Amino acid sequence: MLDLEQHSISQIVDEAAQEGIGHMLCVSVSLERFPAMMQLIEPFPHISASVGVHPDGEDVEEPDVERLTELAGNSRIVAIGETGLDYFRTEGDVEWQRQRFRTHIRAARAANKPLIVHTREAKEDTLRILKEERAYEVGGVLHCFTEDWPMAQAAMDMNFYISFSGIVTFKNATQIQDVARQMPLERVLVETDSPYLAPVPKRGKPNRPAYVKHVAEYVAKLRGDALESFAAKTTENYFTLFSN
Repeated sequence: MLDLEQHSISQIVDEAAQEGIGHMLCVSVSLERFPAMMQLIEPFPHISASVGVHPDGEDVEEPDVERLTELAGNSRIVAIGETGLDYFRTEGDVEWQRQRFRTHIRAARAANKPLIVHTREAKEDTLRILKEERAYEVGGVLHCFTEDWPMAQAAMDMNFYISFSGIVTFKNATQIQDVARQMPLERVLVETDSPYLAPVPKRGKPNRPAYVKHVAEYVAKLRGDALESFAAKTTENYFTLFSN
């Protein structure tokens, strides 16, 4: 997510280019901010976007299948989301969150575009709803992955990729690091989740797209892969998934 003002985005994009980042994905989190997001990235054809409403937001414009499908018709839109379930920040009855998740999956199938899925402390329900709503027909990515190997396997069985953020570089992220080691390379993606979760050695600073290089370097070393081949394959994976 590029949560930026127009006066700074050119600098952000230039910094990323200097680190060899040739393409970026700007992830939508609300319908209210969607038009401004699209206007912000309009001058940069190498930045794609998604459309969706984050599971955390309660007092926001609620999406429906028709609206999401309509917005997904824009040629810059390559995915539906960020969507999913987050039981960490939400208290009480969260059925509204599950229904929103189902709406996004139905829209993804209608638009024939992959899903960007956020899941936190909601492993069983996330996998159950993905299966019930036939998300495997379009696939997608479990972004900013923080779960265990069995969940990664279950997601891959439903045509999903696993994306690692700066969290994987944190000293105490042993479970995530174990997943990264075991992953088949053809299902691996890397990301920043800007402006959050800056990787070591930038931890504590606002995250920026250029910092994805640090995530790639760390995961490649963790797996024993050459950085060049790891970067080439994860780039190929991105364009395979987000081909629309």
